[in-house]
Amino acid sequence: MTLVSEHIELDTRERILEVAARLFREIGYQKTTVADIAKVLRMSPANVYRFFDSKKAIHEGVARTLMGGVEEAAQAIANRPGSAASRLRELLSTVHRMNSERYVGDSKLHEMVEIAMEESWEVCVAHMERITQTIASVIAQGVAAGEFEAPDVPLAAMCACTAMMRFFHPQMIAQTASKPGPSLDQMIDFVLAGLAPRGR
Repeated sequence: MTLVSEHIELDTRERILEVAARLFREIGYQKTTVADIAKVLRMSPANVYRFFDSKKAIHEGVARTLMGGVEEAAQAIANRPGSAASRLRELLSTVHRMNSERYVGDSKLHEMVEIAMEESWEVCVAHMERITQTIASVIAQGVAAGEFEAPDVPLAAMCACTAMMRFFHPQMIAQTASKPGPSLDQMIDFVLAGLAPRGR
């Protein structure tokens, strides 16, 4: 395959995912067919199937793109200068805000996430692993600078993620929005207190 044809193939894949995401938002994942996606792109359904072997594969691609945006934002915060505590606070707040905006405020996208969790669990698992790794990198920097105390950084990152689940998981954000519980800032304070060096 030449570089030009590779670029065209990649471009077509991206266009299919963009149109699919738009239709999932407008009419919902369940109601959107591959024929609908093909029609908007002015191509045949068979041509769409050249790039994605099933509607599930398109759905996974859209979910990966949406989750990838959150991962990139988290990584950008982790890479910034500044104290580890302030970056970790911003990172945790940003993941919550992006997941709330993307999935909870949009019922059609929320439906898509629910299906991803049922049918494409590996995409969700990979996403949470990437977010956990990014949190671990900030915790490790905090330990190196003497800001944090965490003998087992990967475990500390997993504990931080688990503590934040109510604020990270799209279904839990939606279900607990009006339920009693700590605020986002209170939960982040709790996570940071757990990482603070002992004796301070």
